[in-house]
Amino acid sequence: MTTDNAYGYGTAQTAWPGGGYPAVRTDGVLSRRLFAYLVDILAISLLILLFGFLIGVFGVLTFGLGWMLYAILVPGTAILYSAVTVGGPSQGTIGMRMTGLVACDSDTGGPAGGLKAGFHALLFYLAAGTFLLLVVDIVIGFVRHDRRLGHDLLAGIILVRRW
Repeated sequence: MTTDNAYGYGTAQTAWPGGGYPAVRTDGVLSRRLFAYLVDILAISLLILLFGFLIGVFGVLTFGLGWMLYAILVPGTAILYSAVTVGGPSQGTIGMRMTGLVACDSDTGGPAGGLKAGFHALLFYLAAGTFLLLVVDIVIGFVRHDRRLGHDLLAGIILVRRW
């Protein structure tokens, strides 16, 4: 097996008999993702409070025009949080780092990048906004051996265990 990066997989490797990424651990990823998301909800909520206050001040300074930003406050904050943290050097949100997960580009094994991480978050929140899509998204994760959810597949991201 050859590897292209520090996580032990990339484009020049051979897959194990069931397919997938032989040098990475994806066991226990789904339960860790749940706990990571609970932590991230808290972090996003604190950011929403901060940005909400800043938009309020900006709205006063712009005689009410800035208050239109409240329309994108919640989704924009959640997507920006994921884009910055998952797309950053740590390759994970605060919750993901606490639970030992790292998000990688599924093609190269390297960092996902901010744009791909933001797209990944957008797909997740679109699925979460519709119960049926969320159920389908999660069921995909249960039936796949690498535990990738539907939005992971569409965005080209894989979550693996750091430890």
